Amino acid sequence: MSNSPSASASQMTPEEAVRRVAQARELLAREVHKVIIGQDQMLEEMLICIFARGHCLTIGVPGLAKTLTISTLAKALAMKFSRIQFTPDLMPSDITGTEIIDQDQATGQRHFRFVQGPIFSNIVLADEINRTPPKTQAALLQAMQEYEVTSAGKTYPLDPPFFVMATQNPIEQEGTYPLPEAQLDRFMFSINIGYPTREEEREIVLATTQTIKREIQPVLQGRDILWIQQLVRQVPASQHMVDYAVDLVRATRPKEEYAASFVKDWLAWGAGPRAAQNIILGAKARAILAGRFAVAAEDIRALAYPVLRHRLFTNFNADAEGIDVDQIIDRILNTVAEPSYGDAVSAQPRSARAAATVGDGGAAEAPPSGPTAAPVFASPPPGPSPKTRSAAPPPPPGPAPPPGRLR
Repeated sequence: MSNSPSASASQMTPEEAVRRVAQARELLAREVHKVIIGQDQMLEEMLICIFARGHCLTIGVPGLAKTLTISTLAKALAMKFSRIQFTPDLMPSDITGTEIIDQDQATGQRHFRFVQGPIFSNIVLADEINRTPPKTQAALLQAMQEYEVTSAGKTYPLDPPFFVMATQNPIEQEGTYPLPEAQLDRFMFSINIGYPTREEEREIVLATTQTIKREIQPVLQGRDILWIQQLVRQVPASQHMVDYAVDLVRATRPKEEYAASFVKDWLAWGAGPRAAQNIILGAKARAILAGRFAVAAEDIRALAYPVLRHRLFTNFNADAEGIDVDQIIDRILNTVAEPSYGDAVSAQPRSARAAATVGDGGAAEAPPSGPTAAPVFASPPPGPSPKTRSAAPPPPPGPAPPPGRLR
C-alpha cells in the first residue's frame, strides 16, 4: 500500500513509527472483521505473534473460525499463503517438497530437480496438525526454527517473513497424534478460542445466511512486516520487566528450590528459557501495537497465558483434582511479585525473594536472513533508553497520546 508503515523509515521519528504500527493494526483488524465477527483476543494474539516473528497454535472446538481467521488474515497481509490439511497418510515430502527426474529435451540427459512443497510460503496454515503422525509433524521443525528446509542433502532457505499457524481440535482424540514437547516449544503462542457471546453468535448467523460477500483488501506487504518485526526488537524493556518475565518462567519449574508448593504438587515439568524470550518479545509487540514506547507489567501478565499454556505439563494430582494449566498460571501470577525498580535481585515467590538470584533466559534468536528495516530507534528516542537492561524504569516518551489501545 502506498502509505505502508515502512515508507521512509530512515527519516521517521519514534512517535511516527509507533503511530504507523498502531494504524496498521487498526486497518488489519478492520479488514479481518469484515468476515470474522468477534474473536478480538484471538486476532490480537495472532497479530502480536506475527509482529514478534513467532508461530502460533490455535486450539478450539469446530466452528469457531480458526481456519477462516487465519486465511482471512493472510489475504489482508498480501503475502504468499498455503494451506496444508493434515491427515494420517500425509508424508513429510508432501510438506517440504520432493525431487523428481527431469529430462532435457535437447540433449536427452536426465537430472534431479527439487519441487518445492507448500512450506515454501510466507504464511502456512497447518490445519488439524495433530491428525498426522510424528514423522510428518517433524517435517515442520527445521522450517519453524531455522527458516530453511533440507532435502536430499541440500538446504533451501525460506523467504522471510515466514509463519506457521496451526489449528487443533481439543475434543476428539481418536486417531490423533499429540504434538511432542520439542515441537510445542517451537510455537510462540498457544491460543485458546472460546465460544462467541449471544450477540456475536446472532450476528454470525445473520451474516453467513445471506448472499453478501465482502472482499478483503490487502493492508500490509512482506517488507512492511519485516520492518515492524525489526521495530519490535528495538522497543525497550527495562531490567525489572525482564526480571519479571524470568521470575514467572522460573516459578513454573517444580524442581526449583523455591518453587511454590502448588507448583510441586500439580506440575511435572515447567517452561524453559524460550518462554521468557517469547514473553518479552510478545510484550514488546503488544506495547507498540497499543501505541506505547516501552514494555509494561500488564504486557507481561497478559502474555503469560498464551506463552506458558503449552509449556507446562500437569501431573496426575492436577488431573485428579480437575486443575488445568490456566488455573495454575493464575496462581503463579498471584504468587510472583513484580520486581521493584532498580532491584538487582530477582523476584521469586514472596517467601523466597531474599534468597533468589537472577538467571539469564538465554540469548534472543537472530532474525532470519533477508531485507531488514531501517532502525527507527537507532538514535536514542526522547524518553526510554533502547537498551534492553537498564538500571531504572523507562520514563514516558512524551505527551503524545497513543492512537489506540489493545483490549
